[in-house]
Amino acid sequence: MTRVALPSKGPLLSGKGWTAFFIALIAVCALAPVLNLLVPAGSQLHMSDYAVALVGKIMCYAICALAMDLIWGYTGILSLGHGLFFALGGYMMGMYLMRQIGRDGNYKSELPDFMVFLDWKTLPWHWSLSDSFVATLILIVAVPGLIAFVFGFFAFRSRIKGVYFSIITQAMTFAAMLLFFRNETGFGGNNGFTDFKRILGVPIATQEMRMTLFALTGLTLLGFFLFARWLIGSKFGRVLQAIRDAESRVMFSGYNPLPYKLTIWVISAIMCGVAGALYVPQVGIINPGEMSAANSIEIAIWAAVGGRATLIGPILGAFIVNGAKSWLTVAYPEYWLYFLGALFIAVTLFLPNGIVGLVKKWAAREKAPASEGRREAQRAMAAEQGVEPSALAPLVVEAKGARA
Repeated sequence: MTRVALPSKGPLLSGKGWTAFFIALIAVCALAPVLNLLVPAGSQLHMSDYAVALVGKIMCYAICALAMDLIWGYTGILSLGHGLFFALGGYMMGMYLMRQIGRDGNYKSELPDFMVFLDWKTLPWHWSLSDSFVATLILIVAVPGLIAFVFGFFAFRSRIKGVYFSIITQAMTFAAMLLFFRNETGFGGNNGFTDFKRILGVPIATQEMRMTLFALTGLTLLGFFLFARWLIGSKFGRVLQAIRDAESRVMFSGYNPLPYKLTIWVISAIMCGVAGALYVPQVGIINPGEMSAANSIEIAIWAAVGGRATLIGPILGAFIVNGAKSWLTVAYPEYWLYFLGALFIAVTLFLPNGIVGLVKKWAAREKAPASEGRREAQRAMAAEQGVEPSALAPLVVEAKGARA
């Protein structure tokens, strides 16, 4: 029996990649805190509280875009319902933050204000663990992961894929949004959760706490990026890409796609849940609007604009699109949705590989003349010596090795 040698596993990041990673790490953990906390507000180098909140929010979105790339870019599963998992993580954190208000609310009650307004006397059963930070951290991972597991198991076992899967995920998110809008579910209804006071007993509105949340979000994003790089470079990641390219051939090769698709689906949902939990204390509100279909579609747009199956592309896409959104919604609020639609159409028609794909294409064009010049030199040398150009290739390689 013939054995096929698998390609050797490369490094997690290249030299330039590690350099960029540590630059980002320093910017998040050292540069931004110094510019915000130590540089005077009147200085041009000062990083305002608004900028801290904006960049922190976009980093949460970037985690969602990275999660989308794992399932769409590398597995070929387009989800239009990841806003649900983002919101679920946010609601788990929001429940804890509402309990942290204590008697500082408008009604001076141990119950959240919206429960007092609805004349509730006790907490619902699903709020029983909301006063524990450790339990909240577990629920942030467990709730999105469990719902994703149940949904994904039945969907993937039924071999639902393509546009049908996308529509079902969107329907699931819309149904959850309608459920959370109802007051009797105990999630604040249309208004959701807001007016947070503290986290772990520390006031949440202080400059130091905002910067702590900012740094924690940046570290989480960088950690998830390294995890995604490791996952995609493993055998598991190669199977995911094979499923994306030819799922039938993967089945004929003896692999069952179900556990692979289900695992990456759950991992992606958990990443979005963690992003939602980091998003809520920085923005200060969570409501069912986060589950809207438009929000889930935007996550896919970030991945498409940056470049699918690149990992770094969706992160860049999240920053570019949301940076433009923050400017356009202030300068030209009535044109923002038109810009978003035009951007998605333009990327689909002219940039199928996104911005990162375009940069790679330009880099390949710059390298092409140099490669062609080397081939011309080999042909000229071969003509002088009266041999075939291919016969000189080993000599060129040997010469390069000798110089090295």
